[in-house]
Amino acid sequence: MTSPIDIEGGGRSAVVDGAPEPETKGEDKKLEGRSPGQLMWLRFKRDRTGVICAWVVLGYFVIAALAPVISALYGKDPYTLYGQDPEYVNDNPVLDDFGLPLGYFGGVSGEHWFGVEPQFGRDVFTMLLYGMRTSLYMALGVSTLLMVTGIVIGLVGGYFGGRTDFFLGRITDFFLSFPQQLFFIAFMPVVTAFFVDPRDETPTYFRALAILIVLWLLGWMSMARLVRSTVLSLREREFVEAAKVAGASPWRIVRKEILPNVVSPILVQFTYQLPNTILTIAFLSFAGVGFVEPTPDWGRMFATGAKVAEQDPAFMFFPGVALVVFVLCFNLLGDAVRDALDPKSGR
Repeated sequence: MTSPIDIEGGGRSAVVDGAPEPETKGEDKKLEGRSPGQLMWLRFKRDRTGVICAWVVLGYFVIAALAPVISALYGKDPYTLYGQDPEYVNDNPVLDDFGLPLGYFGGVSGEHWFGVEPQFGRDVFTMLLYGMRTSLYMALGVSTLLMVTGIVIGLVGGYFGGRTDFFLGRITDFFLSFPQQLFFIAFMPVVTAFFVDPRDETPTYFRALAILIVLWLLGWMSMARLVRSTVLSLREREFVEAAKVAGASPWRIVRKEILPNVVSPILVQFTYQLPNTILTIAFLSFAGVGFVEPTPDWGRMFATGAKVAEQDPAFMFFPGVALVVFVLCFNLLGDAVRDALDPKSGR
């Protein structure tokens, strides 16, 4: 038993018999300083919606990457015409005399989990797997290129200002003046025809390169303006002025002082940019200027579904649900990342 201890002045200490001493060491450990990245991660983990959406988005990318493996285990591929190839038609017909899937809900069965495509009889499940692979990784590449270009132009224009900023600003305004949707449709055939003879079939890899070029030329401006506005507010701050007085080079100031402070808006913008890019790629294929037969693609599946919507509305169901779930989860993930980076904007 701990007895009270007399202190100077005749009083007694605050220690009560049997009371434990305060655990100051443990509390000190809990209150140790954390980096902004650690604080962001702790706040993000507390957002259940954000964590669930992150796992869903990660699952999409993993499934898309493993599309060939899943297709091999499944025993089907997105290119075989199961409704026209005699090898399959004689053993297990999947289309009727009108070219529509046999069975319920677009031909869903144990052999074809998501049904088959009208007229050709291609397997919808593997078409969706490979379509996700095409769209997701194309969008990831385009979004990364847009981010890098926008960051470089925004940093240079915002930090150096003056004529450099004026010149880069006029270039940005020039590209912003183009009506993007119409220009996508008009410019894609021009790009492909410039390098490929119209009498020859355009290779799939070249179509992918053309899509990347068009989306890159018309998509970097929003990132550049965001970075520029953030840098303009940072370059007059005390820590930047202190670095200048200390003799730091412009490259070191941009790399060490300014760039770490623009990571947050860049990361949030990226989480919104990627699903928008997926929708744009799907739009190009839907309009007939993106990926074409027989390359599996989300947009091409929607184009086919629009043609057969009255006869086989089920064909649009699985690609539509997959795209809606992905875009919704990625947008919710972007909200969660924004709230984790900026607690004042939290819900």
